[in-house]
Amino acid sequence: MRDSNLQHDEQEVLAANEAFYHAVETLDLKQMGAAWWHDDWVQCLHPGWPMVRGWEEILQSWADIFRSTTQLNVSISRPLVRVLGDAAWVSCIEQVTTALEGDFVGARVETTNIFARRNGRWKMVHHHTTPLPGSGLVEASQSVQ
Repeated sequence: MRDSNLQHDEQEVLAANEAFYHAVETLDLKQMGAAWWHDDWVQCLHPGWPMVRGWEEILQSWADIFRSTTQLNVSISRPLVRVLGDAAWVSCIEQVTTALEGDFVGARVETTNIFARRNGRWKMVHHHTTPLPGSGLVEASQSVQ
């Protein structure tokens, strides 16, 4: 039987992960800000982009993405959560559909989201995405850089 504290931590990490995806789907920069720690060492790798480092640059990257679309839907499958002390990660597959230039583009993306806990709150410190083979989103995502 698993430790109830670990199960509680895993549920909190999954809730933080869901809050991040809610910010993505609602194109809401304020909610995105609430999902991340605002440090200069946090990192984000969008499909087809170079690594983005530091909170201000990450916020700008999401602003650019949100400005380039009118709709962004992300469906998560296979969420696997691990907690180790005050660090945790969620590995999942994103099914992404976005409206770009009057058309819809879809892709399946392997994702790892890393979270850190401070003062009892889990927030993202790293978001890493890799398009799965046959995905067309990389070409489309480069247009928002």
